[in-house]
Amino acid sequence: MQLKLTYQRRKTHPVEVGNICLGSDYPIRVQTMANTSTNDIDASVEQARRCIEAGAELLRYTTQGMREVESLREIHEQVLTSVPLVADVHFQADVADAAAQVVEKVRINPGNYIDPARKFKHIDYSNTEYRQELQRLRERFTRLLDICREHHTAIRLGVNHGSLSDRIMSRYGDTPAGMVESVMEFLRVAEDEHFPNIVISIKASNTRVMVDTVRLLVREMKHEKMDYPLHLGVTEAGEGEDGRIKSAVGIGALLADGYGDTIRVSLSEAPENEIPVARDLVDYFADDESPRYDGSVVAEVLDNIGGNAEVRYSSYESDWELFCLQAAAECGRLLWDYKATELTLVNPNFSESKLNFLSKDILQAARVRMYKTEYISCPGCGRTLFDLEKTIHEVKEATRHLEGLKIGIMGCIVNGPGEMADADYGYVGAGRERVSLYRGKECVLKNIPQEEAVEQLLKLIEQDKQ
Repeated sequence: MQLKLTYQRRKTHPVEVGNICLGSDYPIRVQTMANTSTNDIDASVEQARRCIEAGAELLRYTTQGMREVESLREIHEQVLTSVPLVADVHFQADVADAAAQVVEKVRINPGNYIDPARKFKHIDYSNTEYRQELQRLRERFTRLLDICREHHTAIRLGVNHGSLSDRIMSRYGDTPAGMVESVMEFLRVAEDEHFPNIVISIKASNTRVMVDTVRLLVREMKHEKMDYPLHLGVTEAGEGEDGRIKSAVGIGALLADGYGDTIRVSLSEAPENEIPVARDLVDYFADDESPRYDGSVVAEVLDNIGGNAEVRYSSYESDWELFCLQAAAECGRLLWDYKATELTLVNPNFSESKLNFLSKDILQAARVRMYKTEYISCPGCGRTLFDLEKTIHEVKEATRHLEGLKIGIMGCIVNGPGEMADADYGYVGAGRERVSLYRGKECVLKNIPQEEAVEQLLKLIEQDKQ
């Protein structure tokens, strides 16, 4: 069966973020997040300039407390004329209130806005108790909405698979339904308060979970007559070619559905490196002259003798990096939607062996088949207190022979333990040059010196083999 590749944006209402608008009547915006300390104003401004020069249309900064809010005020004064700034707030609702008076957009995480930090504990709520928790959410969130209305500030409700609250987990489990409900609780309040200036993101390091959940969210919003814009991204995608392929698989599947009004490609690299990748993805789906439309790409789904479907993707794209992104962006959703287990890539510009390796990488990024060590690594931000890129390289060099294992490398604990939920082992920043090691969700070595952490991780893995 030969497939015609088409694209049509999902209709959404506009959301104003400073001097730009998000929504289906506007271009898909490209953004990134700083990895400098927000309190290092000079470094943050210099990095902002590099990101803006690379094409960033929004810039986000981690905002742990009131000191960071004041630092953002100074950063904002220096980059105001260029792009809107976004404050990234976890655990501190009062900080979100303050940040909303300084920058154009505030990101809050429904998993920790009013609920305490996730402890992986099951809590039995009666229906009355659960309604009381929702009323508490309503009262606190309404205060933020009022501040944002007064200051013309937008909000991003940013759900991460790894930071669902114990309250949501206890009722819905670690499921797409739970992730969607954690958003809908807030959107119902916004609807009642007639506050439309909200963008939504639902992210996961597992691309399949991410795509399934966003699709479910769109259906639920349609059912409740909502049309909020979407921010797309695969969290903890990693670095290098693997990080780009994983991002393209998840983001591309949703762009192909017509979803997405702004995107961020989360790479464990300098944030300015994310922008060209995101731009290539956006252009591929938005440009009427892209290979999707001019006939130089063919996608087919074939029935094998054994009864399993196979995806066959043919292209004449001669730039390897672009071909990797385009193939990953198209093939992930085809593998899922047609329940395929095999992938064949055809391109006369590259060797068969190179194409075979890429097909395996896409299969792994789509979680269809594992053939090498899987790394779940965050992009880093102002909360990261060690050299993340150097650490990722050290961990990879020490563990890349462990085929089939999933290893998480996380800069801090905000999403760390949760986002690594399906990882076998985790390396998580616990403080300045201090690391905690995890086996699954269990912390087994806490606050050890960073210089010992890789060796201790290898010892832990070897012990578990015995």
